[in-house]
Amino acid sequence: MVGLSLGEKHFIQGGIAQDLRSDARKRLTYRPIYVETGVIPQANGSAAVKMGATEVIASVKAELGKPTSLHPDKGKVAIFVDCSPTAAPAFEGRGGEELSAELSTSLQQCLLGGKSGAGAGIDLSSLSVVEGKICWDLYIDCLVVSTDGNLLDALGAAIKAALSNTGIPRVQVAAGATGDEQPEVDISDEEFLQFDTSGVPVIITLTQVGKHYIVDATAEEESQMSSAISVSVNRHGRICGMTKRGGAGLDPSVILDMISVAKFVSEQLIIKLDSEISAAEAREEE
Repeated sequence: MVGLSLGEKHFIQGGIAQDLRSDARKRLTYRPIYVETGVIPQANGSAAVKMGATEVIASVKAELGKPTSLHPDKGKVAIFVDCSPTAAPAFEGRGGEELSAELSTSLQQCLLGGKSGAGAGIDLSSLSVVEGKICWDLYIDCLVVSTDGNLLDALGAAIKAALSNTGIPRVQVAAGATGDEQPEVDISDEEFLQFDTSGVPVIITLTQVGKHYIVDATAEEESQMSSAISVSVNRHGRICGMTKRGGAGLDPSVILDMISVAKFVSEQLIIKLDSEISAAEAREEE
């Protein structure tokens, strides 16, 4: 936790109330975002994202698996988060494990619509190879390298960038398998299909400090929050998932207002992230 004096707390809260934060941003302005793709060569796709002093890495590994009987026409995605003990003193021991588990669950809810997969921001049907028999399983591993608040949005951006950097090998399925037989497959070493990320949402976390809410809260601002809502929104303005933190209850009308603000902010974040990912991929090809 960030230890602040009473004067510092009043300064942060007063600035937010006047729409002028400690680092001169307005309430709904993100810190500069920087994206680098292809940072882990042995992964199918990877990206590093910096939002101010918060830095995270996401990598994607694709493996052939068997779809579940509940969703025979879909692949599977698992998201894991690891908080490096060097990122913050609070991450050493149990603190890091608890935050890792909390972030993993929140990412599942925001990007996969929770365990059910309803409203999935990641298109799981595109991972199907042979219905009921073969699918791609994506393992998304995230690492928190350094933190100064707003980890969930940064992780969401890194996953989106890593997926856009992901090539899935082309699979040839041998004809002739019948019934319960598992078809034989030939996985190409040279031909890769680009993973379609057009529907992958961004995560917007609105942190309530006093009577106002802000985006991209720093660690100091988060220490003053009463509650926070994270909403994942895709480029069509569709809500793909939602999660809440903090003990304070929220009135339904406030939640609706926060969702509409998240939709508004998501448009600018998606444009910014698209251009950052394109620039990163151009640098990678040089």
